[in-house]
Amino acid sequence: MTFVQNYSELRNLPAASLREVIRSGRYTGHTAGLAPGHLQANIVILPEAFAVDFMRFCQRNAKACPLVGVSDRASPMMHTLGGDIDIRTDVPSYRIYRDGAAQEEVSDIREFWRDDLVAFALGCSFTFERALMAEGIRLQHIERNITVPMYRTSVATEPAGPFRGGVVVSMRPIKRSDVERVTAISARYPFAHGGPLHVGAPEAIGIAALERPDWGEACAIAEDEVPVFWACGVTPQNAVLNARADICITHQPGCMLITDVDESQEVPVYRPANA
Repeated sequence: MTFVQNYSELRNLPAASLREVIRSGRYTGHTAGLAPGHLQANIVILPEAFAVDFMRFCQRNAKACPLVGVSDRASPMMHTLGGDIDIRTDVPSYRIYRDGAAQEEVSDIREFWRDDLVAFALGCSFTFERALMAEGIRLQHIERNITVPMYRTSVATEPAGPFRGGVVVSMRPIKRSDVERVTAISARYPFAHGGPLHVGAPEAIGIAALERPDWGEACAIAEDEVPVFWACGVTPQNAVLNARADICITHQPGCMLITDVDESQEVPVYRPANA
């Protein structure tokens, strides 16, 4: 297969081909704008001892943590999200936490895999972006080929066991005249965080400086635009810091798992092509 060097070469590839490129280590960047029509997912991998509390955390904070898939214990295969998805290799970049502290970033986690691990997939706001663009909404981070800016907020999550912490949001500059339309479009995708969590003044949700995101890259706000904030699947990474599991593996922010699930479905269910 031809060596893929940049993002632009990937934009027209189908989901399965994209995962092959990612699995081979030939692409480790962000996935915004890739595999249009397919659900993208945030990833959290935890020891089984933490799994029930984490599922409760997702259920209590469904807007920030819309659970769309769970693996069997010890199995790296995400059968409900695609025909051949190996959670150890099919995410462009992973982050390894030990005892609540980020340790390293890698593009393959086979050496870290254990028989007591359970993988969780959470819906991602990248999913509704295609619908926004189809309606003529410009998205600065995709046009600039950067990772969407993400911020810690003062909005609290509902705790579950050791999991707790503030909600993380992603931000997109939207024209004031388009905010109502953007809200209605994104609300169609509850498994991709749904409608915005907040529109307007960032200080109202505890964000001091838009030019300094906690993850991703800053986007300028034009005079006719307003910052629009969506709950973000990086929220569990905040909660993981407090849970202090001996190991936790997540996606690197912006680097999602691309699934075979049709993003237009109200409930994400994978059906093989020959079903």
